[in-house]
Amino acid sequence: MGTRSLMKRGQTLIISLSVVLLFCVIISIGHGALYITPLNVIKIILEPLGSLVTAVPEQEAAILWGIRLPRVVLAVFVGATLGVSGAVLQGLFRNPLAEPGLIGISAGASLAAATFMVFGSRILNANNSVLGQFTLPFVAFLGAMSCATLIHRTSVIHGRTSITTMLLAGIAFNAIGFALLGILQYVADDQQLRSLTFWMMGSLSGSTWELLIFTVPMMLFTIIVAPFLAHSLNLLQLGESEASHLGINIELLKRLTVLIVALGVGAAVSVSGMIGFIGLIVPHIIRMSSTPNHKILIPASAILGSIILLGADLISRTVVMPAEMPVGIITTLMGAPFFVVLLLKQRFRLH
Repeated sequence: MGTRSLMKRGQTLIISLSVVLLFCVIISIGHGALYITPLNVIKIILEPLGSLVTAVPEQEAAILWGIRLPRVVLAVFVGATLGVSGAVLQGLFRNPLAEPGLIGISAGASLAAATFMVFGSRILNANNSVLGQFTLPFVAFLGAMSCATLIHRTSVIHGRTSITTMLLAGIAFNAIGFALLGILQYVADDQQLRSLTFWMMGSLSGSTWELLIFTVPMMLFTIIVAPFLAHSLNLLQLGESEASHLGINIELLKRLTVLIVALGVGAAVSVSGMIGFIGLIVPHIIRMSSTPNHKILIPASAILGSIILLGADLISRTVVMPAEMPVGIITTLMGAPFFVVLLLKQRFRLH
């Protein structure tokens, strides 16, 4: 199949995924303890434009604007950020098993959040912290960025970033972080342990418009800037020497990729907790169904990541109503079997 045909197929995939995402957004907004029909969802959203023909119940409008829409917007941006980050990291490492947790973001955010929950919350509450509800996301974001920066600095040897060293450093720092996390879980009281466990399982229940204003710009930066790396990542698949001869600044590419991913995923993890497998499986699905070309892979991964997280979140808040299941459990249950099947297919192909 020619390059032009593959690109056309990829563009068709992006358009199709965009339509599916719009459908998922409307369905996700409408489902919950109070069902809102798709027609009413559209009417409420279009109301500020003055396009409402018939009125809708005030209760439905209040729930949509105050609860459902912030949560759906957060799911869209977190899913897109994780999908994009997985795609660019797999391109950078030239390894289909690469995902955002490799550069220490999850471990750093989790350790910082756990430290705050166990030791810091009482101090800050006693001093009437000005950050208020932003304190935990802010602390988790600082932890994610600090750990990612430390791993990147560790991997710089004689002014050059070693991908192999970065990978090994990420594994080591993740192990240290989760070991310290285990100690914090051990010393935490029952309430702290419950909060910490729920946060680590991932949840979008804490989404508010104020929190979105704080985190969405950083995730949006990652989503918008990542596609500009597509050409360089395509050439990098030929090898570092070949890409360098073709005019790619390899060191700049490595640093930009780590910075972009750390910024976006740090913001995502800080508000949603740990949500696994999206950054790992989404790029695989796009490659299998379309093309490995990063010009298609990155935007398609963003859209599919949003779709998968929206679906997982919808399941998490409806399957055990009125309670809520952590969304990280759902994404793991969805992603792990797919990954096992992928490995089995690869094994049979090798034989």
